[in-house]
Amino acid sequence: MHTLGYQIVRPDKLLHQGDATAITFVARTGEIGVLPGHAKEICALGKGICRIEHEPDDDGNTTTRIAIFGGYAEITEDEVIVLADHARNVNDIYPDVVNQTKQDAEVELNKLPKQDSRRVYFEQKMQWCDLLLDANRQFGEH
Repeated sequence: MHTLGYQIVRPDKLLHQGDATAITFVARTGEIGVLPGHAKEICALGKGICRIEHEPDDDGNTTTRIAIFGGYAEITEDEVIVLADHARNVNDIYPDVVNQTKQDAEVELNKLPKQDSRRVYFEQKMQWCDLLLDANRQFGEH
């Protein structure tokens, strides 16, 4: 079976890497599916779940799901490198922590005047938290 290598990288670390039979992620223009031999491409990422199809792991799982929020992906014929602004394995989401983070961001957002450009940071942080909570509801183990 043909595979392609992949790396999911976020600003603080290499989150996940390996070989995949297929990778699907959300770009700003819509969902993109990548198979071995895909044409070269660089695209801006949106927010959503990256699905990595692979040979069965030690637990028998054939799909890994990573929540991704922003960044870029470089696709070649045999590799995908995702440079994500935010990324987290859906099995590593703790709803209590995410809910608290979202509440803290909302408190800080509400302290700022409506025209303050710093509001964008807290608004995006809340959107990231919403994505994590949705991913946990759909796919998470916690």
